[in-house]
Amino acid sequence: MVRGGILRVAVVGGGPRGASAVERLLAVHAQRPAPAHDAVASPGGRPAARAALLEITVYDPFSPGPGKVWRTAQPRLFVMNTQSFYPTLIPSEPGLAPPLAGGSFDAWREAQRAAIDAGTCTLAAEEQAELKGLESRDFPPRALYGRYLAQTWDAVLAAAPPGTTVRHVPAEVARVGRTPHGFAVTCANGRAQEADAVVLALGHVPAQPSAEQAALADAAAHLGLHYLPPAAPADVDWDRLPAGETVLVRGMGLNFFDVMAALTEGRGGRFTEGHDGRLVYTPSGREPHLVAASRRGVPYRGKADLDAYYAPSVELRWLTRAAALAARQAGIQPSFDQDLWPLLHRDTLWAYYSTLARVEPAAVSEGFLEELSAALAVEGPGWEPRASEVVHDGVVPARRLDLRALGAPLAGWHAADRAELDARVLAYLDEDAAGSARGEDDPVKMAIAALHRGRAVLKEAVADGGITEASWVSGLRGWFEGLAEGLASGPPAQRIRQLAALMRAGIVGTVGPEPRFWVDRSARSFTATSPWVGGPEVRARWLVEALAPANAVARADSTLLSGLLADGLVRPPFLAGADGVPQPATGLDVTAPPYRALDVNGLPVEGLYVLGLQLSAVQWGTAIAAEAHPFAAPGEAHDGAPYPSGQRTLRDADAIARHILGVTS
Repeated sequence: MVRGGILRVAVVGGGPRGASAVERLLAVHAQRPAPAHDAVASPGGRPAARAALLEITVYDPFSPGPGKVWRTAQPRLFVMNTQSFYPTLIPSEPGLAPPLAGGSFDAWREAQRAAIDAGTCTLAAEEQAELKGLESRDFPPRALYGRYLAQTWDAVLAAAPPGTTVRHVPAEVARVGRTPHGFAVTCANGRAQEADAVVLALGHVPAQPSAEQAALADAAAHLGLHYLPPAAPADVDWDRLPAGETVLVRGMGLNFFDVMAALTEGRGGRFTEGHDGRLVYTPSGREPHLVAASRRGVPYRGKADLDAYYAPSVELRWLTRAAALAARQAGIQPSFDQDLWPLLHRDTLWAYYSTLARVEPAAVSEGFLEELSAALAVEGPGWEPRASEVVHDGVVPARRLDLRALGAPLAGWHAADRAELDARVLAYLDEDAAGSARGEDDPVKMAIAALHRGRAVLKEAVADGGITEASWVSGLRGWFEGLAEGLASGPPAQRIRQLAALMRAGIVGTVGPEPRFWVDRSARSFTATSPWVGGPEVRARWLVEALAPANAVARADSTLLSGLLADGLVRPPFLAGADGVPQPATGLDVTAPPYRALDVNGLPVEGLYVLGLQLSAVQWGTAIAAEAHPFAAPGEAHDGAPYPSGQRTLRDADAIARHILGVTS
């Protein structure tokens, strides 16, 4: 209950989501009429006197804005996975409360460059040097994005409307409990403060090890080995790894490239352009020998070199927003595999073959595109065999698309030894980098571009119970997520070129697909093999898990989440898979927006809100930052214009702020 005319809001987590919650609370508060003495809705809808003052307390051991992930002190070699023009902390969607200050990262970048030219920039010399060479399409250092978040936070607080205060408590929250008046927020040091409403914006939290990870760590402790569990690369002391020694690295996703950079360029090695257009690596002599492994045996594919987030030449003809949302608007819950994927599959095929016909006309027969378009337009399941016939008759065998093979390029192939394996992986990397350089003239990259654009539509279509539970578990999260991430969520193309250079220099090797890891106690070593690769196994005293901690609330190594679960204030939902067996979802169970937590009995917890990664049970793709531009509503997105899902997290923060403050849209 609001007391003394002051509404007290606790925001737990000061990273970008927590900062968004604060920014939206201040922006919405600025729109409120002058306080009246009549009764109005307080957090959760209970009658109370309208609060004249708003007091926000942000709890985070790290600085608000950057938080831990984007802290400005991390190595400059760690770069973002999106280009400068993409991310923002400040919304620009119509219908939301107007921002009080700040803008997108790209606008900040341009303003800082202008200040550098004018001699008025206050940033450190290292940051100024980075900005001078950073263009809109470049991938900025994560620390520099953290500086943007920090300065934007300061600007928002400086513009806070009268009657508001924002405090930062630099401590971890250990418990959030109910009180007769609202909530008690208790820090790890035992200090507790009351709040009328709490926003959980926890972001990435540590995870408990799996049984296998725990066994590896235990064996390492008893045998004198060195096991580095899943962690954010910026949190790891990479100087521990000795030069010249073999290091097994499990995982070849985005974290792998940070590990790679830290142990090569981070140790004084240099990449230079070679005469053949490939990068050449000159070692410092202080690098370990990395042997990388992943289920597919190869890293994520690199991003295409584009000036836009979505390839302008790729337009979704079948998975349009209207088609994807039609079932929801009709009150029907579609299946991902049966209703949505066939539409995106058509778009992927069309993107590939229309690009192929344009750049390699000799690879297709005359009239091929017209026949393919007609086949893809066939309604019902008959479209797929008809399209396969058209492709078989109209495309040379070497240029036919095998979409599943793109995600598993080594599937079914045996290597006599690791030398043969590495030669094939190196050829794969070189071709992938060349495809990225071709951009919109590469058929494979444009097929991936269709998947990438389709994900933006799917995020909107599947959110908040938009598809059946079974297809969420077994389809979207079961097989499609891994395929789409491996193809469309890869690193900047420069990282692929660097990895190829490191393999040519003998600094990096690979294990092969479907690797198996164990500890050889007699040899006192970690061991890795692939059933698809002959020759001796890889042995090492060091094993690095190049994986992000699991984003699953049931596995979180968090005193706060464990306490909330134990107290019954929150719960994960259980979703039924294709076999009908319920399994816990990764996120928390919540109401429809504004996402109040559901307690152990399934009842909304008044005044307790969830924002960000812990919404992964009702939203897909929660980790990506907000997109800088307004979406193309109410029609379809064209020419690279963003989709509504691009600023979903900012819209969620706005909805939470309005509900807390009792302001209708």
